[in-house]
Amino acid sequence: MPRIAHQPGRRALAMLALGALLGPAIARASKPPRLHAPDGVALGGHDAVAYMADGMPAAGEARFATEWGGARWLFRSAEHRAAFLDMPDRYAPQYGGHCAWAMARGYLAPGDPLQWRVVAGRLFVNYDAAVHRRWLRDMPGFIAAADRNWPRFG
Repeated sequence: MPRIAHQPGRRALAMLALGALLGPAIARASKPPRLHAPDGVALGGHDAVAYMADGMPAAGEARFATEWGGARWLFRSAEHRAAFLDMPDRYAPQYGGHCAWAMARGYLAPGDPLQWRVVAGRLFVNYDAAVHRRWLRDMPGFIAAADRNWPRFG
């Protein structure tokens, strides 16, 4: 009996079956957004440079805004904006602004820009005051764990 040209071969059927099996797993494995920026604004509109330069968070202003990493960043001065643009990786929060404690535990949670700490020149934010207090109990351990986990998400 002659083979019909439109009939799929075994190899094609195997590929279709493999795609049907792996498709949902591949979709679930897609990475979440790198930067936590609700409404497209990083750090809830706080000036990323102020944490290090002033030792505290400060509200940024729209007139000193810039775009970086797919988000809008606000600064309280043109000088802070220029410093950020010169070295954004130095000033941007670790783990894309997601909660440092949650990242240490292996999952994403939003970071609150008012629950923060600068450690060894790196800005970390946490979900809320209670989580921040827990994170402070073992910062070196949580930072090491979060640094190991972040590549899966970032």
